[in-house]
Amino acid sequence: MLKINHKETDMFDKILIANRGEIACRVIRTARKLGIRTVAVYSDADEGALHVTLADEAFHIGPAPARESYLRAEAILEVAARSNSQAIHPGYGFLSENAEFAEACGKAGIVFIGPPVAAIRAMGSKSAAKRIMEEAAVPLVPGYHGEDQDPALLQGAADRVGYPVLIKATAGGGGKGMRVVRDAPSFADALAAAKREALSGFGDDRVLLEKYLTRPRHVEIQVFADARGNAVHLFERDCSIQRRHQKVLEEAPAPGMDEGLRMKMGDAAVAAARAIGYVGAGTVEFLLDEDGSFYFMEMNTRLQVEHPVTEMITGQDLVEWQLLVAAGGELPCCQADLAIGGHAIEARIYAEDPSRDFLPSIGDLTHLRTPQESAHVRIDTGVRQGDGVSIHYDPMIAKLIVWDATRAGALRRLRAALAEYQVVGVTTNIGFLAAVASHPAFAAGDLDTGFIERHRAALFPEAVPATDQVLALACLDVLLCRAAEAERAAAGSGDRWSPWHLTTGWQMNSDSHQVLTFGDNESAVCVTAHYRPSGYLLDLPGGQLLARGRLDGDDLLADLGGARIRATVVRHGCDLTIVTHGGSHRLTLHDPLAHAGEEEVEGGRLTAPMPGKIVALLVEPGTRVERGAPLVILEAMKMEHTITAPRDGVVAEIHFAAGAVVNEGAELLAFASDEVSG
Repeated sequence: MLKINHKETDMFDKILIANRGEIACRVIRTARKLGIRTVAVYSDADEGALHVTLADEAFHIGPAPARESYLRAEAILEVAARSNSQAIHPGYGFLSENAEFAEACGKAGIVFIGPPVAAIRAMGSKSAAKRIMEEAAVPLVPGYHGEDQDPALLQGAADRVGYPVLIKATAGGGGKGMRVVRDAPSFADALAAAKREALSGFGDDRVLLEKYLTRPRHVEIQVFADARGNAVHLFERDCSIQRRHQKVLEEAPAPGMDEGLRMKMGDAAVAAARAIGYVGAGTVEFLLDEDGSFYFMEMNTRLQVEHPVTEMITGQDLVEWQLLVAAGGELPCCQADLAIGGHAIEARIYAEDPSRDFLPSIGDLTHLRTPQESAHVRIDTGVRQGDGVSIHYDPMIAKLIVWDATRAGALRRLRAALAEYQVVGVTTNIGFLAAVASHPAFAAGDLDTGFIERHRAALFPEAVPATDQVLALACLDVLLCRAAEAERAAAGSGDRWSPWHLTTGWQMNSDSHQVLTFGDNESAVCVTAHYRPSGYLLDLPGGQLLARGRLDGDDLLADLGGARIRATVVRHGCDLTIVTHGGSHRLTLHDPLAHAGEEEVEGGRLTAPMPGKIVALLVEPGTRVERGAPLVILEAMKMEHTITAPRDGVVAEIHFAAGAVVNEGAELLAFASDEVSG
């Protein structure tokens, strides 16, 4: 790794991080390494967050919604003044690409750790950016980038470009305000949805149109420039594995990239940066077609979520570069100094349910165990066990980054690390990421932005019942926990040898046994555990199995028919999550007393799948709907989710108006008959 010389540059004494989560934690750790003091800001939801505890100082800036806290520029600047911070690092998202905020920082005499205001404005509008890139001879995708937003004009432009066409918010990013339109009749509804989402997410509903390439790769170039006229690129990242136009897996270098194409794309990216007088870290994003042609998509005027893969292959700390350049320093490297070493892959660990169209999952991280970090495995995170995943922010839990000398080696490390990653309390995409990493096409580097949809059958297997192994581990954990509780109770009683403390399942004139009933999705599974001197003989769906074991802290060390297994069983009430190497399965231990008096819930209801804000009602009382018809649009975690009818029926009542904030499980609609249920 090249060492940065700070002697010629006066670094900051104190900086404020105007962001949250893993990027705030990352900036704090890098600043600490450089001897810079840090100031964190936090909302009501983040009072005890990791970035708050890591910083030297922390200030409260408002309620949980980002618009009332992290997006309040005046509150951020007030904290900067109160704390005597010399600079503000915006992270990514929130205020990082807000030209007005960067300008306000300058007027307040505070350094904005990012590009010049003019550069942010130039790239802040995708339409304007494309005009600038066209003048700089950077290749563009055919489309419409004009200011006229008349729906009829946009429809006509889409017809001329030819379908499929992509609608994109001009001020957006991260897949928000973006829709793929396959045919002309679908255009009007898609345009309305994209504009509505763009206005909600960015305060600007303008869009542009692009020809939608059928099998492109998403390849981006990391660029860096200083205020002294130096600019370099730090090679490429392949970000083709995406869901909802948002990246899931990223890697560097891009598989199959030859040196000639790498040089052309790198030169184009640096030319793009120079065309707008860029300073700091930025990313120029391209679509790479199958024939080797590449087209400018956009430039992100900030550090990107996937920057760690670039750091891993170059040995550079890009946050440190940011601080150095913002303090007036020169880039520590010229282009000739930079080289690619090995291969790195990043997997984004999200609290979301891939089987439900990646719907975000809300809840507390009741159990969190990560792979061991090393020179080959890195984890960037902003959460700890016990922290919550909130409706208000992006549901990313962590970034898992692996490195090895070759792509094949990095892929093996990724699969191994994913198998060791344990999260209980929310649904995650870990199993989905493992499926992608294990797919032969991914291993072969056969990538494009349609990868997930094309391989949907393999990546989204149907839910399978609990295996005999999972059931045996659940039984063993329950029985061992009960035995341990009985021992503790006996030790604290007046007669520890009383037969009432026994957990041997003794019954007069009968085999000593217990029957355990588990709920597995919508099925009930009964397992009979017969007590034996050497353990428990279990009657499982697949036959009998002798099980024994012991509890070792959070782990269960089990011997199942001679096979030794280490597992983790996490309890939350009556729910048990059995985590083994490479997967997890949730069961519910049936307790008759806990369910006494419960009545069957009435049908004819449609409930909210997660907390959110109702942005549109697409039906009214009396509307007859068919299965799959869109009923309500719910906004959560900065994305829109369309709730559809599960069966045919007639809408009887609507319980909330547009703009209402609802909790998970809230009854949104009632139907006239019980043929439709939520």
